[in-house]
Amino acid sequence: MRFMVMVKATADSEAGVMPSEEMLASMGRFNEELVKAGVMVAGEGLHPSAKGARVRFSGSERTVIDGPFAETKELVAGFWIWQCKSMQEAIDWVKRCPNPMPGPSEIEIRPIFEAEDFGEAFTPELREQDERLREELARKGQPS
Repeated sequence: MRFMVMVKATADSEAGVMPSEEMLASMGRFNEELVKAGVMVAGEGLHPSAKGARVRFSGSERTVIDGPFAETKELVAGFWIWQCKSMQEAIDWVKRCPNPMPGPSEIEIRPIFEAEDFGEAFTPELREQDERLREELARKGQPS
């Protein structure tokens, strides 16, 4: 099973406060453990929402909203994609993670949909397209 593991933003991360050398080293050691265990597929930190944008959809209309965004606790400051046997394994890994922020913080874990989760709506033609795109991404060296 694949999981998206999201580090929730804090007032510090939204203010652009960069992690200390100690935090970077600690997180680097944790990431190394994840890679050696075959768990980590990808992982990145994100710039504050002030550097981002949202696109709101309403029928055929598109509205662009520039950051920063309110409700810091609802924002994501970074993420991993992990391959784990179960939600419990992902939880166990998160419990080993260094605190990603200087103060209180939160990490959210969400399963990623797999092809079989879509049932009959994911027709053989759509499965073929999905496989073709994943193969193309792999050839280009991009995670799928």
